[in-house]
Amino acid sequence: ADSDNKGVNSGRLVACITTLFLFSKIRPQLMVKHAMTMQPYLTTKCSTQNDFMVICNVAKILELLVPLMEHPSETFLATIEEDLMKLIIKYGMTVVQHCVSCLGAVVNKVTQNYKFVWACFNRYYGALSKLKNQHQEDPNSTILTANKPALLRSLFTVGALCRHFDFDQEDFKGNSKVNIKDKVLELLMYFTKHSDEEVQTKAIIGLGFAFIQHPSLMFEQEVKTLYNSILSDKNCSVNLKIQVLKNLQTYLQEEDTRMQQADRDWKKVAKQEDLKEMGDISSGMSSSIMQLYLKQVLEAFFHTQSSVRHFALNVIALTLNQGLIHPVQCVPYLIAMGTDPEPSMRNKADQQLVEIDKKYAGFIHMKAVAGMKMSYQVQQAINTCPQDPVRGFRHDESSNALCSHLYSMIRGNRQHRRAFLISLLNLFDDTAKTEVNMLLYIADNLACFPYQTQEEPLFIMHHIDITLSVSGSNLLQSFKESMVKDKKKERKPSSDEETESDSNSGSESKSEEEASKPRRLRKRVNSDSDSDEENDINAVMKCLPENSAPLIEFANVSQGILLLLMLKQHLKNLCGFSDSKIQKYSPSESAKVYDKAINRKAGVHFHPKQTLDFLRSDMANSKITEEVKRSIVKQYLDFKLLMEHLDPDEEEEDGEVSASTNARNKAITSLLGGGSPKNNAAETEDDESDGEDRGGGTSGVRRR
Repeated sequence: ADSDNKGVNSGRLVACITTLFLFSKIRPQLMVKHAMTMQPYLTTKCSTQNDFMVICNVAKILELLVPLMEHPSETFLATIEEDLMKLIIKYGMTVVQHCVSCLGAVVNKVTQNYKFVWACFNRYYGALSKLKNQHQEDPNSTILTANKPALLRSLFTVGALCRHFDFDQEDFKGNSKVNIKDKVLELLMYFTKHSDEEVQTKAIIGLGFAFIQHPSLMFEQEVKTLYNSILSDKNCSVNLKIQVLKNLQTYLQEEDTRMQQADRDWKKVAKQEDLKEMGDISSGMSSSIMQLYLKQVLEAFFHTQSSVRHFALNVIALTLNQGLIHPVQCVPYLIAMGTDPEPSMRNKADQQLVEIDKKYAGFIHMKAVAGMKMSYQVQQAINTCPQDPVRGFRHDESSNALCSHLYSMIRGNRQHRRAFLISLLNLFDDTAKTEVNMLLYIADNLACFPYQTQEEPLFIMHHIDITLSVSGSNLLQSFKESMVKDKKKERKPSSDEETESDSNSGSESKSEEEASKPRRLRKRVNSDSDSDEENDINAVMKCLPENSAPLIEFANVSQGILLLLMLKQHLKNLCGFSDSKIQKYSPSESAKVYDKAINRKAGVHFHPKQTLDFLRSDMANSKITEEVKRSIVKQYLDFKLLMEHLDPDEEEEDGEVSASTNARNKAITSLLGGGSPKNNAAETEDDESDGEDRGGGTSGVRRR
């Protein structure tokens, strides 16, 4: 019971002292007279986590109070110095850090007892030099293994002391000509190349401390090489990456505190000083430093581990908040980080974008497409299961687009919004050669963006029609050419085969011609359409070249068009638009006409089955079987049918038109995998009886 009680009490003590630290932080004057009361707690026997918390908080309190005391007694100050030194020598990293910091305040601002600190520094610095020499003589020596704890402690403590004391001052080294900061840099750099990762990490922590006292060391070539190689090397350990990012973060936080302090000090002596110059020198230095490491820190956003992304984002946020770099270069990366699975990171990235947008209108729109592409890279890096294609919406009940915040920032400006949407749709063009999974990712986003007015999805559908008519024709044309051309190439026979092969190629090109005629012009034998389709497939199969590359190419390029078809169908179902509504839409119409809010249907999900199958089966790299060939040929024929019926001729009789509409619907249903009518085009479209084509925009373009 007694020990339990002690536990409760120590918990209460921690709470008390932590609260007193907060008082000291905000109004240290209130606490000055209690400094003597706090000092004995530095000698607390440390056994539990609570004991350590007491010591660290007391050190933080005394650091703030001692410099404010009027005429503190010599013995009081000497006791504090002794207590702190004992703690530095005995305990772990957190205690060392807070105690060195407190010692810095006491010695630098009050006692000027430099010899005391110099002796401590030399003790650890000497130990490091000795360990370095031993390691150089024999890297595998057993002495080193036994001395590893001493090595780790020395690396950390030398760094911590260099952070709070400038040992190149005469007060420390007297009239010695040795440059201490360079010597420390050389020692710590030596151990960053050690084979043991724990030693490397401690050396990097030590460097980070030293750079706070001497930021100019970060311009040294060896430091740049070390930091940038750790950040950019894919195989480098996560711990080292995080430590380098933490070093930069701590440096920026310290700079910020320093600037604020300088600001406060200046306000006291405002008349005599020119503040602008004071501030500029310091921020000029941190700005130059961040320019050196910016690219590598931004690239750390593409890391699988969320902790690496977390610290990279912290560094970028600090850099932007202090105005150290031009924000435009960070915009695409921040857009990408806005898709992070962790809400705290998303919100932080989005917040930075909002700030940039306030100050610099148009920057977000300017980098939006680059940002979308980068967000795909981030998602690829995070994707733990490479067999599964990367998707562009959240896998939760909201099914929001990953880039929905970006869209909501752009959508308010009609001109920016349209330019953005057209740029995304252009990626689906057959000439853009965008990889299929990225197209799927963008289609996902387009399917799930937070559209508010009817104009937004209608504009997309209108442009899908235009892209379909152009890309679709190109696609069919190249497929046809590959069949005929490749046949001829392969038919250059040796002379004795010549006559036989001529007759062959004649008959085959005839059957190909038959298959590529529009169906309604073909000689109709009264057979049902299924066997008709079989014949078509067989006819084309006969004309396929030996080399299956054009087939694969067709399957690959057609994914973009399939996704657009699917997307159009999805938006149509989601918003409940009729065909005639889509067809009557004109982008040049005044905005008011389509300003009505969208009436979203529940439970409509975007599921482009064919593209998912294509990616999962890794068709682009797999061996092509007869069955796969048949399915691609069927896809080609459905495509051809769709393209023929994209624009019915005006002269056709009424009856013919509905047949054309049915043919088109059948082709779409077949192309999109014929699943539930929810996501496919297998609806009967009554409102099309006026005989107009479904894509008003398209037919207009092509007839002209």
